[in-house]
Amino acid sequence: MIRALKRLGRIGLRARLVAAFLLVAVIAAGTTATLIYQEARSAILQQAQDTAVAQLRDQIGAQTVKLPMTSTSLREFSLALGRQGKPHPWYVYAEYGTLRASNVSQPTSGVLTDELRRRARANAHGSFQRVIKDGRPWLTMGMPVMLGVEGMQPAQPTGITVFAVMPLSTEEENVQAMVSAARDGALPALAIALVPALLAARSVLRPVRDLRRAASSMGKGRLDTRIEVKGSDELADLAWTFNESAEALERSVEELQKAEARARRFASDVSHELRTPLAGMLAVTEVLDEDAARLDPDTAAAVRLISTETDKLATLVDDLMEISRFDAKAAELNLDEVDVAETIAKTLQRRRWEEQVHVELPEGIRAMLDPRRFDVVVANLVGNALRHGTAPVRVTLRADGDRLVTEVSDGGPGIAPAVLPHIFDRFFKADAARTRSAGSGLGLAITLENVRLHGGTVRAANGPSGGAVFTVELPLRPPGEGTPS
Repeated sequence: MIRALKRLGRIGLRARLVAAFLLVAVIAAGTTATLIYQEARSAILQQAQDTAVAQLRDQIGAQTVKLPMTSTSLREFSLALGRQGKPHPWYVYAEYGTLRASNVSQPTSGVLTDELRRRARANAHGSFQRVIKDGRPWLTMGMPVMLGVEGMQPAQPTGITVFAVMPLSTEEENVQAMVSAARDGALPALAIALVPALLAARSVLRPVRDLRRAASSMGKGRLDTRIEVKGSDELADLAWTFNESAEALERSVEELQKAEARARRFASDVSHELRTPLAGMLAVTEVLDEDAARLDPDTAAAVRLISTETDKLATLVDDLMEISRFDAKAAELNLDEVDVAETIAKTLQRRRWEEQVHVELPEGIRAMLDPRRFDVVVANLVGNALRHGTAPVRVTLRADGDRLVTEVSDGGPGIAPAVLPHIFDRFFKADAARTRSAGSGLGLAITLENVRLHGGTVRAANGPSGGAVFTVELPLRPPGEGTPS
C-alpha cells in the first residue's frame, strides 16, 4: 500500500486531475446506468407479469367448468388454457384434489414452489412468483378457479387450482440488450469526457506552471518577476499573493542592498580616513620604541603598549580596506609565473617564521599566481596556526594534476565541529570570551576571497591525529593558458 501511494505521488498533477475527472465521470455514468437498469428491468418484468396474470385470470373466467372433474376433463381444461397463453406461450398445470393434468407431457413442474402453491390456494385472486431455474428466468402464477356469477352471489371455490409457467427469456434478453447498449456507449462517453478533462486540467495547471516559472526566475535573482493575474478564483488569489510577496521581497532586498552598500562605503571611507593619521602615529611609535629603553619602566611599558595597539589598528584598517575592495568587485589579479616553493619560503622569512615552521617544499613547482595575494594567503594561514595552534606547524606543497595543493597544519586541539562551518566568516571568533587578539578577525575571510579570486578553493578540517588542517587548491595555470615554452 505504501509503495502504491508513493507511485501515485510520483504521477504528474495533470494525470491526476484527468484521472480524477474521468473517475467522477465513470462513477456518475455507472450510478446513472445502474439506476436506469434497475428501473427499466422492473418496468419490463412488471409489464410482462401484469399482462400474463390478467390474461390468465380472464381465460380462467371464460372457461366452462363442470364438476366433479375427471382426469380427462382436467386435461382438456389445461389444454384449453394453454392455447390462450399471452404475451408468451405458457405451460399450464391444473390440480383438482389428487388429480394432476397439464398441457404438456409432464403433469407437474419443478419450477413451481410449495410457497406459490400455498399462497395460491389461500388467495382467491391468486398469486405469482418470479423464479430462476437452471439459470433461466420464469414467471409462475397460481390461481384458484371460482364458481359463481359476478355481482349476483359470492364466488365459491371449485377446488381446482391452475398454475401457469411462462418463460421470461425475451424480457431478460431485452434487459441484457439495454445493458450492452449502455456498456458500448460508455467508452465513447469517456472519450468525450476526456476532452473537457484535458481542458480543465490545462486551465488549472497553467497558473501553476506560471507560478513555477516565476518562482524559478526569482530563485535566479530576478526579483522583478510577476505573474499575470487572470480571473477571480482561488488561483487568481494565489497569483495576487505571489505578486504582493514578490514586491515586498524586492523592496526588502533593495533596502538590504542599500544598507549593505552604505555599510561597505562607511567601512571603506572610515578605513581610508584613518590611514593618514595612522601613518603619523606609526612614525611616532617607531621613534618612541627606539627611545623606550631610556625611559623609566612605567613609561616604557605604556609606550610599547601604544605601539602594539597602533600596529593592530593599522592591520585592521588595511584588512578593512582589502575586504572593501573585494566587496566592491574592485580586487584585481596580477598573475605572474613564480616558483611556488621559493615564494612560500620568502613569506616565512619576511615574517621571521622560518624557525617556527616545518616545511616540505619540493623544488620545480611553478604556477601562474598573483605573488602578493598568494603571500597573503600563506601568511594568514601560518599566522593563524601559530596564534591558535601549537607546534609543530607544517607547510606542505605538492602538485596534483593541474592543481596546486598547499596545506598548513598544526599540532593543537583542532577546530570544534560547531566552529568549522563559520571558520571563514568575517570577525568570527571561536571563543566568545576572547575579545582581544593579535588578528583583525578578517584574516581567514581575506584568505577565502583571495583563493576564490584565483579560481581555487580553501577548506578547513581536523587532522587524523589532531590539529587543524587548512588545504588550499589553486589551478597551476589559468583556464585556457598552456605551459609556457
